[in-house]
Amino acid sequence: MKKDKIPNLITLQDVRCDPAVVTYIRRADINLGAIGFTEHGLRHADLVATTARRILIDLGFSFREAELAAIAGYLHDIGNVVGRTHHYSTGALMAMTILQNMEMNEKEIADIASAIGNHDEEFGQVVSNISAAVILADKADVHRSRVRNRDFTRFDIHDRVNYAVQEANLMIDAQQKVVTLELTIDTYICRVMEYFEIFLSRMVLCRRAADYLSACFSLVINETQLL
Repeated sequence: MKKDKIPNLITLQDVRCDPAVVTYIRRADINLGAIGFTEHGLRHADLVATTARRILIDLGFSFREAELAAIAGYLHDIGNVVGRTHHYSTGALMAMTILQNMEMNEKEIADIASAIGNHDEEFGQVVSNISAAVILADKADVHRSRVRNRDFTRFDIHDRVNYAVQEANLMIDAQQKVVTLELTIDTYICRVMEYFEIFLSRMVLCRRAADYLSACFSLVINETQLL
């Protein structure tokens, strides 16, 4: 009698070390740079991964679920290697193939794919704890280090808002169940209203994500609570 193959317990480190994953993320970042987008490379992938994991661990969810959130966070923008439009759907399908090749558990693959497919603020929906963590981690990565264009005279509003953010921290209050995004913004570069002009839909999705995790979302800019 043929024995069923035991699925591998894939970790974030396994995904980080996969040559195809590294190649796809690097190429995706080059593609986005060519069309004027901010950095979406290995730095962004790693930050979203570790932050998503931290969110679930700090809020008391299981370590395995937190690890799956980390993997989804690392792979969430991989679809940009094909194209920006519908990159979330493309990325989910690519992740499924990559993780199947690693012989990951099918249920875990499905959880990761659904989180990747729902991280976009325009079309995404909060469908699980994993997707909620990825959304919060992704939208919290706003900072001047992501701006590629160094010619201030050619900044669009996205460049200006990101460049104005001098510091960004996502804080988790486990006891009070509050997820707080704290930003320090240089208002000489960008008015606070401009931040809301382009990021309002992201903040609404963050609020929904926090709600799904039975937490509240708070936004603090320059020590003033706005949400």
